[in-house]
Amino acid sequence: MSAPRLPGTASDPPGGSGLAWGGPARRPVRAGALVLLASALAGVVHAAPQNFAIDPDHTHVHWELKHFGTSTARGRFDAITGSITMDRTAHTGSASISIATAGVSTGFAPFDGVIRGPYLLATKEFPTAYFVANRFSFAGDALASVTGDFTLRGTSRTLTLRALRFSCRVDAEPAREVCGGDFETEFERSAFGITHSLPFVADKVRIVLQIEAVRQ
Repeated sequence: MSAPRLPGTASDPPGGSGLAWGGPARRPVRAGALVLLASALAGVVHAAPQNFAIDPDHTHVHWELKHFGTSTARGRFDAITGSITMDRTAHTGSASISIATAGVSTGFAPFDGVIRGPYLLATKEFPTAYFVANRFSFAGDALASVTGDFTLRGTSRTLTLRALRFSCRVDAEPAREVCGGDFETEFERSAFGITHSLPFVADKVRIVLQIEAVRQ
């Protein structure tokens, strides 16, 4: 299977941001940032599709499910790549994200090994999970959800990511526009052939995606 191609929070990165959407500058804004801001605003006015690349340092997939009816087991995936194309005026977009399944982490190495094994993620046979979206839904000008195909262990299902928050900003150093937010969804792992430990470990998995992407 060929890998397709798809933005955490809108906090400033180390080294500082310069200009936030709707907020004051914290330091003198350099010419490059002003040019970028003008370009960003012009892009909105002229409804031009814009391309973004995922920032892997600020993009993570967090998951959780009930464990034997008592606590909640949690973990995350960190090795994430991808890109998006978005037209913020026409309210359209496409997105793709690739997740290295072996990058799963729960903070407990023995448990990580079990999750990577053949009864769960089977990471040797299926090293990558994919989310490829072609439908962006807006509430007014606010991004509300992203719908596409999620592929895990070689099985694809339609999945909708609901936006908890989404916004864009312009940084001064380096001069760039960044868009991102938090999204959530749920699915049943059995739909992807992961039935080990059912019903003692829950079937329903909750996902929270924090994502940031840099305009190209």
